[in-house]
Parts: sequence; C-alpha cells; structure tokens
Amino acid sequence: MPRYPRDMRGHGPTPPDAQWPGGAKIAVSIVLNYEEGGENNILHGDGQSEAFLSDIAGAAQWPGQRHWNMESIYEYGARAGFWRLHRLFTGLDIPVTVYGVATALARSPEQVSAMQAAGWEIASHGLKWVEHRDMPEEEERRQIAEAIRLHTEVTGQRPTGWYTGRCSVNTVRLTAEQGFDWISDTYDDDLPYWIEAGERDQLVIPYTLEANDMRFATAPGYITGEQFFQYLKDSFDTLYAEGEASAAKMFSIGLHCRLIGRPGKIAGLKRFLDYARGHEGVWFPRRLDIARHWAATHPPRRFERPSRMTRDSFIAAFGGIFEHSPWIADRAFDLELGPAHDCATGLHNALARVFRSAMPAERLGVLQAHPDLAGKLAAAARLTPESTQEQQGAGLDALTDAERETFQALNDDYTRKHGFPFIIAVRDHTKAGILHAFQTRLANDSETEFQTACAQVERIAALRLQDMLK
Repeated sequence: MPRYPRDMRGHGPTPPDAQWPGGAKIAVSIVLNYEEGGENNILHGDGQSEAFLSDIAGAAQWPGQRHWNMESIYEYGARAGFWRLHRLFTGLDIPVTVYGVATALARSPEQVSAMQAAGWEIASHGLKWVEHRDMPEEEERRQIAEAIRLHTEVTGQRPTGWYTGRCSVNTVRLTAEQGFDWISDTYDDDLPYWIEAGERDQLVIPYTLEANDMRFATAPGYITGEQFFQYLKDSFDTLYAEGEASAAKMFSIGLHCRLIGRPGKIAGLKRFLDYARGHEGVWFPRRLDIARHWAATHPPRRFERPSRMTRDSFIAAFGGIFEHSPWIADRAFDLELGPAHDCATGLHNALARVFRSAMPAERLGVLQAHPDLAGKLAAAARLTPESTQEQQGAGLDALTDAERETFQALNDDYTRKHGFPFIIAVRDHTKAGILHAFQTRLANDSETEFQTACAQVERIAALRLQDMLK
C-alpha cells in the first residue's frame, strides 16, 4: 500500500479568503532572523567556523579554527545592523516576528530587551544556527527541547512559533509535537494551512527564501538595495492585485541583521516599506497575529482521508462509485495514493486510472452493470441508491406512459445493437436532452459508443465523488 506523503494539492484551485482584519487585501509578515552568536564557532563547542550567509565570497568552514572575518561579520549584525533595523521598524510602528536562535538570544540581552519593548514576537529559531540535515532524530528532539528551555529562560516566555531553517526531514514533525501556535519550516504556499500531527492540528505559516535578503549572499542574488526593493514591490503588487480580485493573500519577507542591516541594503527595504504603507488595506502582523486570526477564522477540519483508509474501509466507501464494480476501488487502493487523492478530483483520477487500464472485457462488464434508464429495475425500485437519486433528479421517475414506452423501446434497440445499456450522466441533462442524446447515439457504431459510454461512466463517477468529497 504505497502512500505518498508530499501534498501537491494544498488549498486547491480555490484558496480560502483569508478575511484579514479590517478587510485587508494582504498581510505583510516581516521576519527578522537573529542568529548572531548562535552560528558555528569553536567557542560554541562546534568543530568548525561558520560559512553560511555572509558577505565573504566563497566562504568555507575552517575545521578546528576560529574565522575572525566571519565572526566580525556576524558581530556587525548584532552591534550595528540590529539597531538600524530596530530604529526603522519602531519608527514606522511596524511589528515584526523575530526568529531567535536561543544561544544567540542568550548572548544579546540588550537586543532581547529592545525586541520586547517594541512588542515584537520572539519565536524560536532553534538552539544553534547549524545544519540539521544529518542530525539523528533523538538528538534533534533533544535540541528542540533545550532551545525551548533556554528561550524561556532568556526571554521569560515560551516561544509561540518555530522555524529551524537548516532543517532535517524530521523537523516539521518534531516541532509539531511541541504544541506551538505555528511552525514555518515550509515554503509551499501563499497562505497558512493545517497539518495533522497525531491527535492535534498544527498550523503551518509558510516562509520564503526568495523574498529574503539572504539572496544578497547567494548567487544568483541581489547586488543592490534597489534590486531587493524591485523584487519586493513586484511580489507585493501581484499579491495585492489578487487580494483585490478574489482572496486576500500573505506576503512573507525574510531579513537578517548582518545582511539587510548594512546601509546600502537597508535603503531598498525602507523604500519598499514606504511603498507598501502607501496602499489601502495592508496589514503588518506578527506571525502570532496571523496564527490567532487563522485559527479563529479558518479552524482545522478533520475528515476521513481516502489515502489513510484501510482497504476494507476504502472499498466500502468507494466501491459503488463505478456501478457494481468494487474491484476498481480495490485496485485503486494499491496505487501511490497521497494527500492529492483526498479530494473528489484526486480520487476520481485514481479510480479512473484503474478503469482505463482494465481489460476490454472488464470495462464492458462495468458498462453492462449499469441499469437501463427508466427501465424495469427503476420501476421495481431495485436501483442502487446512487442511480435512483440520479434518475429522480432528471425526472426519469415521473415519466408519462408514452415517455416510458419510448425509453423502453430505445433501451431495447440500443442494447440489442451495442451489447450494453445506454449510459449518460443524467445530472448533466434535462429529460428532453437525455431523450435527444439517446436517439442520436443509437445510430453510432459500437466502438464509438463503447468509448462514449466509458467517458460517461467516468463522468458519473466524478459527480458521485463530488457529493462525498470536496
């Protein structure tokens, strides 16, 4: 029973309207990563120096040595960059969420005090700013717990949210165990969403690596503050227009004290903030504010997911989607089902794949399992509940004697010619339209009708699934 864990569907073709407070068209979430003092350093018990996200071109880790230049660049972020950003955001009265590395916060008490005085949210950015890719699961779980303990000790409050960044395949699952209001180690959507973490529902607020000043330290990336401004503006304009036209969106912006805190870079950020503040309907929330709003406005909704059913439950639920042909659901259960199949469109695709790949005789058997329209089984009330409802919806249960005789004659002629009953998705048609299609298709050759009937069988299945799933 292969099950594919990645969710390629998300909110689907019609994302929910965020319904931001005050009717805002866009929520601009500013995130300030505070990593200075939590990076790789032999002073911190690491075996090498840091090499990630600095202005040193081609930086590499120095095993067993301190890297003085790297250290001083990180120190710039704490000593100068942070305060430049603090003045900017407090001056504009824009609250931010801090991704605070616990050991970095512990080494920067004045900065922590300033964050708290400004009303900023201080979320956890892990125990240390190091790579977690190869970290054993139990060690990562231990470090998460220690990060929470130290963060609480340093700030006086347990962190409300979490973002590791340099994460492992286990990070989202391990952090979801901790009961945070939100976690952000994903980059997969423009809106928050819920995941099921055991018995609890975990809110995920996706983050960004592209509307992010880290691109000043990567290639390809930004060279000037003007390039950063232009990218932020273009992203904002697109999301703002979507918020005006349909559903409000979220825009995350990632910042680092040692990068955007430089004079030539921060100018682009300031220009963008002035630009965004010049628009109506722009909300600058902390991520905690987004989480609280989303939980109240779009609470989690649990349902029995097809991809998580047992075989027996799956067949019991969907064995009748293709008329009297539970073998289709049985075979579909063995496909690579995942979150994308937990909706009507996705599950229909899985069932239809089995039907399309079946032997011609098996497909013919599905066609022959369908009842005649307004035929003897309908008169005897022996149709499946689905077929009964469908025929009633098209008015085929209330035919005049003359209409019933016409349908019966057409049924007999059609079945005699083609070897299977006339099949049409009656919910797509009126009674008159069904009769016209009946008369028209009777003249087709049997191969054409076989293909047409198979397509109609798939359409009937799609309509039935839409009644069951969204």
